[in-house]
Order: sequence, then C-alpha cells, then structure tokens
Amino acid sequence: MLFLNCVAKKRAYFKNFRELNSRFCLTVKLVRLLLFFLVAGFFLFNTSTIEAQPQNPKEGAGLYEFGAGDVLEVLVFNEPEMSKTVFVRSDGRISLPLVGEFMAAGTTPEALAQKITETLMKVVEEPNVTVILTENNSKVYYVLGQIVTPGQYSITRSVTVLQAIARAGGFLEWAKKSRIMIVSGPQTSEKIVYFDYDDFLKGDNIEQNVVIKPEDTIVVP
Repeated sequence: MLFLNCVAKKRAYFKNFRELNSRFCLTVKLVRLLLFFLVAGFFLFNTSTIEAQPQNPKEGAGLYEFGAGDVLEVLVFNEPEMSKTVFVRSDGRISLPLVGEFMAAGTTPEALAQKITETLMKVVEEPNVTVILTENNSKVYYVLGQIVTPGQYSITRSVTVLQAIARAGGFLEWAKKSRIMIVSGPQTSEKIVYFDYDDFLKGDNIEQNVVIKPEDTIVVP
C-alpha cells in the first residue's frame, strides 16, 4: 500500500510539473510576442515623428518620390476641368490638359505641385494645386517565409527591417529569427545581409536593422 501511495504521489508530482512547465513556456512566448510589438511600435512611432517635420530638403529625403507606374491625382482648386488622374509613364512623365507634360519621376508631391502651379499661372489666376499619390506601383518590397502575412508591400516612407516585419504581422511560431535575410539588387548581383532579431532585442548589432530599399526581399526562414 505504501508503495502504491508513493507511485501515486510521483505521478501527481510529474503531472503538476508538466502543467507548470507548459504554462511557463506559454508565458514566455506571450512575453516575447508582446516585446516584439512594443519594440516595433516604438520604432514605427519614432520614424513617423522624425519624418513628419523635415527641417530642410536633405532631411526630408524620406518623403516619397514618384516613379514610373505610379498613379497620381492632380487637383486644381476651383478648376475641375484641369483636375485629372494621371499615370506616370515609363519615361517618368505625366500629361495634363492645357499645360502639357511634366517630369514626375524623382520628384515629391510638393515639388511636382509647385512645377504645375508655376506653369498654370500663365493661364489661371492664383492656381492652387495639390498632387496626391493614389497608387504606389514603383516602390515595393517583399516579405516571405515564416511570417503571418507574406507578400508585396509598398514603400511610401522610410521603413526598416523590423518595421517591415511588424507590418507583415510578425513571426510565425517556428520562425528562425536569428537568420533573417535581406536580399537586395538584381538577380545577377544579389547582395544578402542578415538581421538577428534576438540580438537586436538585447541591444546588439542594431546596425543590422537597415532601411529597406525598393525591390528588396526579406526572407524569414
């Protein structure tokens, strides 16, 4: 009888141990997930705050520049016949009624609006022009692998590796977060750099959290 009681107690002990261990593992996973989104949120907020108030043209380099394939909406206040949705052609130009063609590729919405305004002043008194990006087709990046929402994403402002992963929903359970790859450049001369998420959380190798460029691919194995 004493032997059976000992066996029963050992079974109960190991059962409780397994339950506690399972709860501990779940807690660790939840803490890691929460920490990931807290860190990502901090960098998203920090970046948007900095970019919202550029002090000079060089500091405003994060502002979007149009490229071939983009779709723009040109609005001229009180002049509906001159307002138009236009496509940036492969040569980088757009065409507008009455005022002709403008080079859009490589210019920001504000700079293009200023160009159009200066030309419109010849035919319209005190024109008020606004240029809006409606479709971003020229600057995209890709997030693939063990990610909640893999796919193609648009670049409308400066975005880092961590921000791109957060935008794609974060990691899946089996993601190898220490071997994240960022593939850049054409296929004939691809450049691969690595991002170690675990090191980043410890404050190590923070320079690996690079800014994503158009056509970059982030691969989470």
